[in-house]
Amino acid sequence: MCGIVGAVADRNVPHILIEGLKRLEYRGYDSAGLLVVDNNGKLDRRRQVGKVQELVKDIEATPILGRIGIAHTRWATHGVPAEHNAHPHLSNNRIGVVHNGIIENFEVLREELQALGYEFSSDTDSETVAHLIDHYLDENTDLLGAVRLAVKRLEGAYAIGVIDKTDPQRLIAARKGSPLVVGKGIGENFIASDALALKPVTDRFIFLEEGDLVEIRADSISIWNTEDESVIRSDVRVEMGHDDVDKGNYRHHMQKEIFQQPQTLHDTLEGRLGRTQVLEQAFGVAAKAIFDQVQTITLVACGTSFYAASVARYWVEELVGIPCQVEIASEFRYRKLAKQPNALFVSISQSGETADTLAALRIAKDAGYLATLTVCNVPTSSLVRESDLALMIQAGTEVGVASTKAFTAQLTDLLLLTILLGRRHGMDADCEATLVKGLHQLDDLVAEALKLDDTIRRIAEQFIDRDHALFLGRGTMFPVAMEGALKLKEISYIHAEGYPAGELKHGPLALVDDGMPVVAVAPNDELLEKLHSNLQEVRARGGQLYVFAAEDSGFKEEPGVTVVPLPKVSPLLAPIVYVVPLQLLAYHVAVLKGTDVDQPRNLAKSVTVE
Repeated sequence: MCGIVGAVADRNVPHILIEGLKRLEYRGYDSAGLLVVDNNGKLDRRRQVGKVQELVKDIEATPILGRIGIAHTRWATHGVPAEHNAHPHLSNNRIGVVHNGIIENFEVLREELQALGYEFSSDTDSETVAHLIDHYLDENTDLLGAVRLAVKRLEGAYAIGVIDKTDPQRLIAARKGSPLVVGKGIGENFIASDALALKPVTDRFIFLEEGDLVEIRADSISIWNTEDESVIRSDVRVEMGHDDVDKGNYRHHMQKEIFQQPQTLHDTLEGRLGRTQVLEQAFGVAAKAIFDQVQTITLVACGTSFYAASVARYWVEELVGIPCQVEIASEFRYRKLAKQPNALFVSISQSGETADTLAALRIAKDAGYLATLTVCNVPTSSLVRESDLALMIQAGTEVGVASTKAFTAQLTDLLLLTILLGRRHGMDADCEATLVKGLHQLDDLVAEALKLDDTIRRIAEQFIDRDHALFLGRGTMFPVAMEGALKLKEISYIHAEGYPAGELKHGPLALVDDGMPVVAVAPNDELLEKLHSNLQEVRARGGQLYVFAAEDSGFKEEPGVTVVPLPKVSPLLAPIVYVVPLQLLAYHVAVLKGTDVDQPRNLAKSVTVE
């Protein structure tokens, strides 16, 4: 979602702020802005609609200097993308604010501030924060006290950075429900919504806790908790690979991340597999005592992570034999729960900061679940810090908004969890050994699937003039079909839907004609013959079929039917392999259509608002 960068230093900071914004571009945004107190003690604000590069051009044309500043990339929630809605927001040409999140009571606060004489120049909820701080500053004459009073009035989620023209030695920041980190330097300190933004200037970070308020100076960092008590938060060293945000020889980050999947899966499994067993210690020292008690499981996630959870439900109920409930986080948090005894709550999120999933975790903790576990890609994230157990997916930084390598790594971790629970509920050692053998070969199988790249690029040419597409699967392939449809709609803007193939005659068949491409995923499993029959219904109505099938599945090419053979793989591992060509299909269609592959319109990488 939106990105924040702030700095207080003994050197000029605009280039630090700009570089930070560039590193946050993967999150999705529609405008960018920067504010510094310049060397003459005046506020210098620059804002541009569009990419950060437009801001760079502005600053190159008229250089800006200053040793304290804040910067922001905005993803519109209140008010259209426009310069007057871009951050930072000002009040009385004195206070500058950047804000991530949503202030739910902003309309009440806006009316109150207007009655006090404040004039609003934007349509945003964020400008309310700037005026509210300015109002309290008039009453308190101290920036820290003004921010402390202001945040107590805010309802909703926020991460904010605040500077005061008349007090250019310090930056005040606070967080509640939105991520914010402090970066530690020598003679300089920083804030950011993601540690990645500060990679060029520091590797030491303090991850603020919920409700923390922080004062940043060039030579000091002071933190207070929700009780206004001074606290010490430990700092940690965060290492990031040198090429995490570089495309290398690839055209797009998404393309790179698709082709990284063999290595990602290898890294995710490393240290977690013995020769014939999953190593339980990888889940943490408390895992055994928790898993011994689990009688039911609830999986909660959003978007692509929800489809990973949906695959895992099939695995859990087949291999473990206990009830498995799969929930969309935004629905889970707003309905009455019917929790079963000894239930394990599992949250799934690439970023670990997804607002709805994080809220669901907190509800689950209050509801008294047996324990909480998160499957996540960011070890310093809120989900990891607040869960009893965490299993990392080891995918490295995923920059493309449309998730690829994180999805297959999530599936891999969820299968490890399934095997460990199955071990306690009657799954025999031979079954586990067979699955572990397959997992040892998983990276090679995905590498084989990636060799279909040229074939799929040619198939993609047949999609670029289509407005709709249908994706079909059965069993574990149904969530894979939904994920394939999501990828196509996310980055190519072609309307696509994923359906269980058995539901064709209950509605979707009405859409099928010679202009409707139908994609089917067809591993050689017990549902293969059923799928054969479903696809005959498509051909009988002129639909163009594209079948991603096992080599021994019996599908043959004929007019109107294109068959893409995939390597032989166990049906239980098939979802991890079969999703890869669907990712490639979406990617190549988007490239041919000329869309913004890595930053599709209206979407954000880390969804930190409802």
